[in-house]
Amino acid sequence: MKLATYKDGSRDGQLVVVSRDLGTAHYATGIASRLQQVLDDWNFMAPQLQDLYDQLNAGRARHPFPFDPQQCMAPLPRAYQWADGSAYINHVELVRKARNAEVPASFYTDPLMYQGGSDDFIGPCDDVVVPSEAMGIDFEAEIAVVTGDVKMGASPEQALDGIRLVMLANDVSLRNLIPAELAKGFGFFQSKPATAFSPVAVTLDELGDAWQGGRVHLTLQSTWNGRKVGMCEAGPEMTFHFGQLIAHIAKTRNVRAGSIVGSGTVSNKDWAKGYSCIAEKRCIETIQDGQPSTEFMRYGDTIRIEMKNKAGQSLFGAIDQTIAAPQ
Repeated sequence: MKLATYKDGSRDGQLVVVSRDLGTAHYATGIASRLQQVLDDWNFMAPQLQDLYDQLNAGRARHPFPFDPQQCMAPLPRAYQWADGSAYINHVELVRKARNAEVPASFYTDPLMYQGGSDDFIGPCDDVVVPSEAMGIDFEAEIAVVTGDVKMGASPEQALDGIRLVMLANDVSLRNLIPAELAKGFGFFQSKPATAFSPVAVTLDELGDAWQGGRVHLTLQSTWNGRKVGMCEAGPEMTFHFGQLIAHIAKTRNVRAGSIVGSGTVSNKDWAKGYSCIAEKRCIETIQDGQPSTEFMRYGDTIRIEMKNKAGQSLFGAIDQTIAAPQ
């Protein structure tokens, strides 16, 4: 099934069920008003939502309405946890090579991960508001999963069983703030503003055979200012699958229902497939030419992030945003 959250003036919005073709929707009122309620009581509520989803797809739902991504908040508008990995080691290799640094051996056996802000996600069509262009504004096209409860010490295979939903993410980065923050030895903070997510989150069955081994084997498309800059394959080169990422979090603590785990920038060794963030393009330019030539984003720039199934249909709807100055 496919789930979204509509804006209603509250912090957590109104849960809606969305048809497979993203054409119509139906309020989940009577089952649950918020997605977190469903995640907290998945075994009881998910089958009821599935029934509504089936009715919606069959044209039997009582009060359907046209689905409008512009009305969407993030599927889970605020979460108990947002942990973002760097599961595509090619991305790390490029960044390191551009500054003539080696990739530590541990990076190939232990996932990189940071804890992001989870109190203020932004909707898929909301502006990305940044205090200054000088901060080095960058998009990052990623895949993310939403979990149920996963116990401390869970194996990667057990952690996979805890995945409830999959969605896309734009993990906005302020590149010019990152070096000084990392130099403090305490990780990202101000350089990682609010993250945006796709209009809908989907259950694993919606992915069909594209979901294999904890990876989504489909192409992630990134379109910057109307020009397609990334057609990156999300499956084969994901070094750490989502079960491994979740198990990494659960090594020393429980992971609770409503946690969101990101893949990090989707990245391919074949440069012809483009890029899922500008920083990676700049690294490639530095490796080839000795210096970067592509500038970071400016106010008024647009970014569209989307993934289509093998039949060419949008799976999650599109993240479609404009970079904006504070009002």
